[in-house]
Amino acid sequence: MNAPDGHDRTRTVRLSFAHRVHFTRGAFDRANDALPAALADDAAVASRRAVVLIDEGVRSAQPDIEDRIRACFASHPARLPRIVAVETVAGGERAKEDMRLVDRVIELVEKHAIDRKSFVFAIGGGAMLDAVGFGAATAHRGVRLVRLPTTTLAQDDAAMGVKNGVNRFGKKNFVGAFAVPYAVVCDESLLSTLPPAVFRAGFSEAVKIALLKDPAFFAGIERVASAIAACDLDASSPVIRRSAELHLAHIVDGGDPFEANEARPLDFGHWAAHRLESMSAHAVSHGDAVALGLLLDCRYSNLKGWLSDAEHARIRACVAALGLPMRHALFADTKRLLAGLEEFREHLGGQLTVTMLRAIGHGFEVHELDADLVRRAAAEMA
Repeated sequence: MNAPDGHDRTRTVRLSFAHRVHFTRGAFDRANDALPAALADDAAVASRRAVVLIDEGVRSAQPDIEDRIRACFASHPARLPRIVAVETVAGGERAKEDMRLVDRVIELVEKHAIDRKSFVFAIGGGAMLDAVGFGAATAHRGVRLVRLPTTTLAQDDAAMGVKNGVNRFGKKNFVGAFAVPYAVVCDESLLSTLPPAVFRAGFSEAVKIALLKDPAFFAGIERVASAIAACDLDASSPVIRRSAELHLAHIVDGGDPFEANEARPLDFGHWAAHRLESMSAHAVSHGDAVALGLLLDCRYSNLKGWLSDAEHARIRACVAALGLPMRHALFADTKRLLAGLEEFREHLGGQLTVTMLRAIGHGFEVHELDADLVRRAAAEMA
């Protein structure tokens, strides 16, 4: 039955979340307080249960990680939940290619009686965190998720986000949910066993956020780019932390954490990046794809006369110094590449909105792209 005129019951729903982020080294060392501190808001944490999921790549690179985790939890029985299961799961983009990992998380939650105030700990790269997070967000309509990201890309960007999901129909993150993690603990020592290419790939997101938000930060990346390319953790750590801070600030203070609006500045370079990933069947990693995607959009901005030749050259030199890719043969397939714009618009909802650059540190939104200029920029990078 329709309500009479003048009796509209529309109300605004306001939600508030704590986004707890801690950086440390040696999170599982018995003397390290970071993990207990991340869960300190729960006075009854010792009564909770925990399932721990470890990315298979992390387990392979650090065979003693389960022993260290169990020793850490045993050292803080009054400040950490009780581990009821530890399981190794798929990592990399394979974790997101179907619903198997999502379903496994849900099964573990049911099997081990993980209630809505108990925990799923996810220790792995960004793709694994996405899939485990989706499972945690849907079991009981949301159990507490603690992320321990193990790649540079996950620590400087992905783990700060509130998105969880998997790929379907050849489309990136087509199925998923928004859910704020209970806590994020970035342990820089977990980065020490990364392959060099994986280590370097994460810094494309740091370049992206610097180009959008902080020209001084971009200059700082330029200064240490060669050390980052050499996987120098001491030189890289301040960059990782600053990138994480900027991503976190945008999510928390930007006014649109669940992406209801069409404009998504943090997706600078991502329309092409996501398309390259799918075109390559994910042979191109997300970090490398973002490097290529932002270079494409920077060149487009330059061709349009928005971004100066000098600043465009600086961006290219920085990406090159980081050891990130500068070109890819898939750019020659401009028909398939440009189809990514419609996928991006559909994912955004409403009109196409793409971020471009006027200067380093100054992004702005456009609602259409000149296809001929995109083709020209792509041809240069093929």
